[in-house]
Amino acid sequence: MLVPLFLGFAAGVAAVVALQRHRHRQHNRAGAGPASSALTAAQLLAWIDAADQGWMVLGSDLRITYINDRAERLLRLSRNRLVRGKPLNDVLSIPQLDEAIISTSHLQRPQRSEWELRGEPLEAVVLPGSDEWLLVLIQSRQSLEAQQQQQERWVSDVAHELKTPLTALMLVADRLVQAVPSKDLVLVERLQRELQRLKVMVEDLLELSRLENCLPQDGSGYVPISLEDLVNNAWSSIRPLADNRSVRLSLESSDEGRLLGDQRRLYRAVLNLLDNALRHSPDDDTVDVRILSSGAWWILRIRDHGSGLSESDLKRMFQRFYRGDPSRVRSARSGSGLGLSIVQQIAVNHGGRIEARNHPDGGACLELLLPKEHPAGA
Repeated sequence: MLVPLFLGFAAGVAAVVALQRHRHRQHNRAGAGPASSALTAAQLLAWIDAADQGWMVLGSDLRITYINDRAERLLRLSRNRLVRGKPLNDVLSIPQLDEAIISTSHLQRPQRSEWELRGEPLEAVVLPGSDEWLLVLIQSRQSLEAQQQQQERWVSDVAHELKTPLTALMLVADRLVQAVPSKDLVLVERLQRELQRLKVMVEDLLELSRLENCLPQDGSGYVPISLEDLVNNAWSSIRPLADNRSVRLSLESSDEGRLLGDQRRLYRAVLNLLDNALRHSPDDDTVDVRILSSGAWWILRIRDHGSGLSESDLKRMFQRFYRGDPSRVRSARSGSGLGLSIVQQIAVNHGGRIEARNHPDGGACLELLLPKEHPAGA
C-alpha cells in the first residue's frame, strides 16, 4: 500500500527540514553566510501539488488548511472556488468521508472510506497527526476495483482447488480406518487429524481474505445484536470441550450490550476469543467475561487464568500464523494460527479494535471494543 510510503516520505522530509533549519541557525550564529542547500516548505508543497494522489490537510477545527490540485479534481471542486481556510462541511457533503474523519479523530488510527462521486468510485484514507491535525489521501479506485475483482476470482479458484482434494483425502482416510491393521490405526488417526487441521486452515484463510476485501463499516447486512447473547451462544458451542476439563464461564454484565453488526462474523469473533481463552486456561478453572460500557463503546473483556502473555505475544499475537509459547497452551487442541487475525479484521470492519494485555492478577486479558451505534452513512 502506498499510504505508509507517503507517511514515511512526509515524516522524513519534515525531519530533514527541521534539521537543516537548526543547522542553518547554528551556521548563521557562527557568522557564516546562509545555507545553500536547505529544503524549504515551499519545495515540499510543490512536490505535494505534483503528486498523483489527492492531498487534503485538515486543522483541529476541521478547516481545509491545504489541498492540492489532484484532490480538487477528484472531489469536483471548481478551480475558481477558494476552499482553503473554510470548514470542510461547508465545502463537501460526503457522509462516508465524514464518518472516517470522526472515527480517526476518536480512535487515533487510520480509517478508510469509499464512495462514488458522479459515477466515479473514490477512496480516501484519513491519517491522524499531532495536535488533532488530519491528512486525507484521496484517489480513484477504478483500478483498485479491477484488482479486487481479480483477487476475488483467485480466492474462488483457491477454494475450489484446495477444498476438493482435501475432501477426497478425508474420505480416503475414513476408509483406511476400516482397512488397515490395528497396529497401523494410530497412523491413520494422525492423518485424519492433520487433514482436519489443514481443512480448518484453508477455511480460515478464505474467511480472512473475504474480510479484508470487505469495506470497513459496510452495514448493509447489520442487524440488532446482544453481546450477552453472543457470549452465551458461543460458549454453548465449546461447552463440551470446557466440561471435559471442568472449565466454567463467569459472565458479568450490567447491560446486554446492544449494538448493530454482522451477527455471523461477530459470533465468530467472540467464539475465537472464548476458544483462545479456553485453550490457555488451567483445568478446573474459569474464563472470566465482562461486558462494560465506556462512552460510545462496548468493551467485551475476556480473561483466562493461565500464565499470561510474553513480550513477543503482545507484539505479534494478531499476526497471521503466529503461535506463542506452546507451554502456555493447556489443551491438546491446536488452531490454524489465524483465529486472532480474523478477530482483529472483524473488529476493524465494525469500526472497532482488539487489544491484549496481562491482567494484574495473572492471566491474559483480551478486550474487543465495538461502537454502540452504527455510524450514519456507513
